[in-house]
Amino acid sequence: MFRRKFLATTLATAVALSLSSLYGSAYAADATTVQSDENWARNSVIYQIYPRSFADGDGNGIGDMSGVISRLPYLDKLGVDALWLSPFYKSPQADAGYDVADYRVVDPMFGSTEEFERLLKEAHARGMKVIVDLVPNHTSDEHAWFQAALKSPPGSPERARYIFRDGRGENGELPPNNWPSVFGKAAWDRVPGEKQWYLHLFDSKQPDLNWDNPEVRAEFEKVLRFWLDRGVDGFRVDVAHGLIKEKGLADLPIEEGRENAGALVGPMWDQDGVHEIYRSWRKVLDQYPGKRIMVAEAWVSPRERLTHYIRSDEMDQAFNFEYLMTKWEAGAFKDIINSSMALTATVGAPTTWVTSNHDTVRAPSRYGLKELGAHALPGNGIGPNTPQPDEALGLRRARALAMLTLALPGSTYIYQGEELGLPEHTTMEGKYRQDPMFLRTKGEEVGRDGCRVPLPWKADAPSFGFGPGDKTWLPQPASYARYAVDRQEGAADSTLNLYRRILELRHDHKLGDGKLQWVDAGKDVLAFDNGDLRVLINMGTQAAALPEGSQVLLSSEALPEAGKLPGNTAVWLKRT
Repeated sequence: MFRRKFLATTLATAVALSLSSLYGSAYAADATTVQSDENWARNSVIYQIYPRSFADGDGNGIGDMSGVISRLPYLDKLGVDALWLSPFYKSPQADAGYDVADYRVVDPMFGSTEEFERLLKEAHARGMKVIVDLVPNHTSDEHAWFQAALKSPPGSPERARYIFRDGRGENGELPPNNWPSVFGKAAWDRVPGEKQWYLHLFDSKQPDLNWDNPEVRAEFEKVLRFWLDRGVDGFRVDVAHGLIKEKGLADLPIEEGRENAGALVGPMWDQDGVHEIYRSWRKVLDQYPGKRIMVAEAWVSPRERLTHYIRSDEMDQAFNFEYLMTKWEAGAFKDIINSSMALTATVGAPTTWVTSNHDTVRAPSRYGLKELGAHALPGNGIGPNTPQPDEALGLRRARALAMLTLALPGSTYIYQGEELGLPEHTTMEGKYRQDPMFLRTKGEEVGRDGCRVPLPWKADAPSFGFGPGDKTWLPQPASYARYAVDRQEGAADSTLNLYRRILELRHDHKLGDGKLQWVDAGKDVLAFDNGDLRVLINMGTQAAALPEGSQVLLSSEALPEAGKLPGNTAVWLKRT
């Protein structure tokens, strides 16, 4: 909603940016705060940019800062309020940048710190906020701290920054406990020639930090300040539930096994001590002018524990992953919407709505499957040897779901390509896959590469216009041609133009700030009022009746029969 207030501050912004150009980046932090809105995060539509797959400016097949900058007019026209950039820091890229070697440096593959500052300035000039990823649970094994730890003896201050333990067995030949890695195999690697092992809940190139160490805490407060000084509007906190481990590092009960590696419960997840860290970070953010936010990536159980992360003195939002994993059933969606809003209301936080991201199967492919099953979970992707989705059905449902999701009060996240109806690359061969989850399990888990494929911008161009050449770091399927931006620009009924209209109406009718009131509409149809709009989505297969005299503002599909809402279709009506 704050973008509608942007014109009122254009002059102030222009003056501030002029001063920035005169006095350099040291002034940039002040320049970016003139467009502040203390409540901007409560109702915003936030667009996730996965930089390596968004747009390639230099033709090396990997997306970069210059590519993002070149597409800011596109994002502005789409109508989003804020951008979230996945990691762009210096990294050996063992896990697509979530293995950070230097938190204060833009990796040369993405550009430079100066280019990031330009991106930030230009996004702010268009009224868009910018949040960046922070990866605090682990570093890269190429981080200077970990390299120093390997060169230092057991018990040294250098090793105390990470979690090193002596192995079990006569000669330390067994891991310190039975914890599994989220990416498969054990969560411990042995230091060559020693009895000591180091913990890595993810890849072996991602050693876990020891957050009981004051030096680690002090360092990350400095990292926060580094990016806040440059004017970022907040942070998405990766693995927010994992920083503190239960003292003693006890074994997992055998019956819990592999299931608990991923995200839910156990001595490595959701320990109460994490909240002291986030309260200290909140104090840092609050020292800066304007509203700077934190968003938690926290997979917890029971779900009530998610509210612990979004209390008034901690984070502002937490991703609503249960909504993302909801089955295509009207009752299931109604239940999760009700419970989500009730939970966040207990702590006065906004509810977030998310249907896709860089870790999960894209919504059109997920809802094109006969059974949702485990395919919604991180890493459990769709490959050539798994059941294939119905592409047309999945797209139809994804379009309807967008109209449901973006009509809900609160904040919504769009993963790049959702606005195109982009499906998963479900037939990618194993030889192209780079996800450590696929590599560590030898293909038993398909991994996340399918949702990370570079975007198509021009149907008839090399790399579908992703870059000036034909290189792409992951292969694009031929089907992406029909989803390309230029093909959709001129088609009134395209998914891209549907999203643009949805976002325009969402802002105009203040749906993010609204209040939901359910309306009885039958078994397979969800219906609710939000302000002066009535929203209906038919999740069944048979057409349902629309209210008499309905004024249709927007529908996810054409309505071939007057007064009827076809199956797998959503509509927004003007209330009289």
